[in-house]
Amino acid sequence: MKIEVNGEAREVAASQLDAVLAELGWAEVKVATALNGTFVPAGTRGETALCDGDRLEVLSAMQGG
Repeated sequence: MKIEVNGEAREVAASQLDAVLAELGWAEVKVATALNGTFVPAGTRGETALCDGDRLEVLSAMQGG
């Protein structure tokens, strides 16, 4: 399925948000997610389905100073 991830078109095989994150290499990283502009809590990612054309934003904390 084709989705947009952080503004970039991507092809993914998974259809659940947690599986898509794993497929894209974010399985072990603490991230915040938004699907089509709506925040998705970590606890509901396993039951959140993605559809062709969805927009996924994935944000991680950065350290700096």
